[in-house]
Amino acid sequence: MEKKESRKSIANNKKAFHDYFVDDKYEAGIELFGTEVKSIRAGQVNLKDSWCDIKNGEIFVQGMHISPYEKGNIFNRDPLRVRRLLMHKREIMKLNAAIQQQGMTLVPLELYFSGSRVKVSVGLCRGKKLYDKRDDAAKRDMQRDIERHMKEQRR
Repeated sequence: MEKKESRKSIANNKKAFHDYFVDDKYEAGIELFGTEVKSIRAGQVNLKDSWCDIKNGEIFVQGMHISPYEKGNIFNRDPLRVRRLLMHKREIMKLNAAIQQQGMTLVPLELYFSGSRVKVSVGLCRGKKLYDKRDDAAKRDMQRDIERHMKEQRR
């Protein structure tokens, strides 16, 4: 019998969708310590200013803040330490080539539980210009006005 993997979202990086066009998404495992996992289960994580680097064929996430576990005492780690992501070597080489040639960047988009394991959704992203951000805001406002108008007509 096959077990169905449950996916429970922990944290989203809303700023990444505001600042970047996400071209492709990849799933990666993350190397954590026990107190960090306990802190993540409590929802004490922030992806807002995080990014990914590739060094020596390994991929690392930087700037991800995992608050210290309050009952962890001496076992707590630095909240902003660099954490290694776990991906296949072929995927890492493919991402490295895209970053080098096309001027793209890797940004963690979401942190979630897949079964009992913590996973990171990493996006291969292109930066947005200011006028792209304005266009997105205008479309969002227009859609909100349309929804509001439709709701008033239904009454």
